[in-house]
Amino acid sequence: MANQLNNNSPFEAVIVDGGRIPFQRSGTGYKKMMSYDLGRMAIEGLISRSGIHAGELDRVIMGTVIQEVNTSNVARESALGAGIPNTVPAHTVTQACISSNQAITSAVNLIRSGQAQIILAGGTETMSDIPIRFRKKFRQKLLDARKYKSLSDFLGFFKGLRPSHLLPEIPSISEFSTGDTMGESCDRMAAHFGIGRKEQDQYALRSHQMAAKATNEGLLDDELLPAATPPDFDAIEYDNTYREDTSMEKLEKLSPAFIKPHGTITAGNSSAFTDGASASLIMEKQTALNHNITPKAILRNYTYVAQDPEDELLLGPAYATPKVLDAAELQLADIDVFEFHEAFAGQILTVLKALNSDKFAKEKLDRDQKVGEIPMDKFNCWGGSLSLGHPFGATGTRLVTTAANRLHHEDGRFALVAACAAGGQGHAMILERFDG
Repeated sequence: MANQLNNNSPFEAVIVDGGRIPFQRSGTGYKKMMSYDLGRMAIEGLISRSGIHAGELDRVIMGTVIQEVNTSNVARESALGAGIPNTVPAHTVTQACISSNQAITSAVNLIRSGQAQIILAGGTETMSDIPIRFRKKFRQKLLDARKYKSLSDFLGFFKGLRPSHLLPEIPSISEFSTGDTMGESCDRMAAHFGIGRKEQDQYALRSHQMAAKATNEGLLDDELLPAATPPDFDAIEYDNTYREDTSMEKLEKLSPAFIKPHGTITAGNSSAFTDGASASLIMEKQTALNHNITPKAILRNYTYVAQDPEDELLLGPAYATPKVLDAAELQLADIDVFEFHEAFAGQILTVLKALNSDKFAKEKLDRDQKVGEIPMDKFNCWGGSLSLGHPFGATGTRLVTTAANRLHHEDGRFALVAACAAGGQGHAMILERFDG
């Protein structure tokens, strides 16, 4: 069910600022750093320019997906590392690729209910340092060894073990419930909706071109927070994820990555493994005004949805979009800015096609007619996850931040943010530009 603003509540949640450290392809700029470090830098960067004293925060909430066991509550550790007073509570949320969306909407709920006035919400993720562990048989042996008392106990340690049990176990990228990877699922979904390879490559090229243009024209400067990395602590100031020199010729040469030899999903039309962190400052509207801070946007309605992870793993935005529009009493034509997460070109094109399909509307949405066609001149105009990168736990806050900034740059009133997530889930949110 879509969340609607409680008419009896005197409180409105607004975003006053948002930023992210530049996203980096995994194994590059942040390869020696923990997710904790990335989160810490994003928090430090945002607080330092916000005009808010860290001690005024009521809560820090951050999303993450692949958790480091030593910093399982990475929101708390990153907050402490960033100099947030230890009296400010912090907690971590995880909901796959919409984890920092959940962080923001958790902040919205706390503000609307009067429990908080100023919250830092964001997310952090590294794919350069994922937790690799021993296989279960050997892990169980190690745990049992804690109870050993005699020499004979220790001599029996290797009984029943095979050399294969000592091999490292790398976390799977497949869905636990279905066994399929997201790429395999997207390949099938794109084929079902008739989305071909050429369309996907063309969309991927557009995403990279948009990201390059936005970077070169300084449109992303307001959301980028320079990051200093050891050992030299030279500042990383820009994303290294988009490919300004890519072309259809280069994209067409890439082989299928998941379903071979006839699949349409390639490395070129997929989002890359990415390291990064994001942060946003969510405040109660009057509190912001009392601080002489002009909000960027009011966070209006939002919704979360879930569907069959086997056949509709990445279709969340197609289900969430009409629900949130209905809750806000808006039409697609009322939206001036669209920011949708791009997991794969095939995924985003499928979502757009589903929204513009009477058949999908009748069979899946129980609606008489299609939601409508989203105009591409309003859609992901500063690049998207295909080009800017996708640190799982951090992308949602990037989407909201970019949407708020675009509303002002493009003189729009309403923005729609939407994203899919592993497990067959999805999210959508409506933002309204604040004009005072």
